[in-house]
Amino acid sequence: MTPAGTTTAAAGTTVTVIINGMPVAVPRGASLGSVLHARSRALRASPAGNPRGLFCGMGVCFECVVTIDGQPERACITPVHDGMIVEVQP
Repeated sequence: MTPAGTTTAAAGTTVTVIINGMPVAVPRGASLGSVLHARSRALRASPAGNPRGLFCGMGVCFECVVTIDGQPERACITPVHDGMIVEVQP
């Protein structure tokens, strides 16, 4: 068990997540927020067109909202799962 109370898979174990139509192998048990942050700092654009990304990292601010399997969700508190479909605003 990790300090947060979740289990993690053995090192090297990956799952496939579909991000904006592209399959990506990511570590099993990682937060989607960390995966997206490693790929690009911007997750969406503000109404003024400015890039927005992870801010609080604990699900309070909603800056990391993306579409996961058709539903708006906070990426920072969502663990990845195999076959997850993620749409990030360009």
